[in-house]
Amino acid sequence: MRVGIVAESFLPNINGVTNSVLRVLEHLKREGHEAIVIAPGAREFQEEVPDYLGFEIVRVPTVRIPLVDSLPVGVPTTTVTAALAEFKPDVIHLASPFVLGGAGAFAARQLDVPAVGLYQTDVAGFATKYHAAMVASIAWDWTRTIHNMCELTLAPSSEAIRELESHGINNVRHWGRGVDAELFTPERRSEMLRRQWDPSGEKKVVGFVGRLAAEKSVHRLAPLAENPGIQLVVVGDGPERPALEEALPGAVFTGALSGEQLARAYASLDLFVHTGEFETFCQAIQEAQASGVPTIGPRAGGPIDLIKHGVNGLLLDVDTFEEELPDAATWILDDARLPELKATARESVSDKTWDALCTQLVGYYDEVIRGYNRNVVNLFGRDVALPGWARIPRRRGA
Repeated sequence: MRVGIVAESFLPNINGVTNSVLRVLEHLKREGHEAIVIAPGAREFQEEVPDYLGFEIVRVPTVRIPLVDSLPVGVPTTTVTAALAEFKPDVIHLASPFVLGGAGAFAARQLDVPAVGLYQTDVAGFATKYHAAMVASIAWDWTRTIHNMCELTLAPSSEAIRELESHGINNVRHWGRGVDAELFTPERRSEMLRRQWDPSGEKKVVGFVGRLAAEKSVHRLAPLAENPGIQLVVVGDGPERPALEEALPGAVFTGALSGEQLARAYASLDLFVHTGEFETFCQAIQEAQASGVPTIGPRAGGPIDLIKHGVNGLLLDVDTFEEELPDAATWILDDARLPELKATARESVSDKTWDALCTQLVGYYDEVIRGYNRNVVNLFGRDVALPGWARIPRRRGA
């Protein structure tokens, strides 16, 4: 199978979209498939990677958006269609399509190739957070246009599926996210790291991991900063960091971490709190759970599927999140129940490997390829191409 991937973000930028694309590429390599990635170029002072596992990376120019400078935006150019035409994919994978992915959707139509759109970023929600209600409405119109050009849209949670369908997006199916349970494991807990964060060694360590941007609402951790028995740790970077350092006095800000450093940070927490309500999935919650750390999250979006209330963590109402947070943290951090919550957190990701999720994804690829190619018939258990005179014009979809 030949897979053309058009990604809104890719290395050297690290985020949920990039992480998913990397795992998909690794699976495609193991299974002997071919792939190409079209993605935004690196920004100033960043080093681009020319390929990944031998798969070619085709770059387009990148622009910056005010206030959202941690999210790269690729400029759609003729490169998108030209690169895909030369590669001749069997299917086009649109990773969180919006700007560059929109060009990928149009290229798929032009090249007569089926497309699968993976919904990963709540752009409309971000716009709402940045007080741009009109932009949010336009964002949904554009999202609907892009995804209804695809043969299939894959969403990471039941809440995301409901939201997409309520906005008129068709053919939505579920595809979650895997987690690397060998990298993220309770065994990476580091007492040395905990002492760096809390020299007294007497506090419970509560942390957040993610991009420090307005839509993440990290300021909601403020009530915990007032608790003398809690040491706050914030892992990540972004435009909101200076304001958060003022709002969360005494918190440790580590900057962005990756690999084993990130895994040690997760495992060294006693509680992980995710504060933003615009997550279509929230991979950070899964990574915390794999690390044996109970979680608190908003009762919105992806966390609803990941957190089993009272079993591996707690869900809090968005409108009263800050008011509920101190009591919720106290309940989880109680030494009488914390060990059991840690164990159930780890157990909750036992069946969520990337290998299983990527096998499912390739199954979706195969499904749309078979459904799209109307010039193939099945005779005696074998697919047989129709001769030219008998071929049926392909329907262009909704």
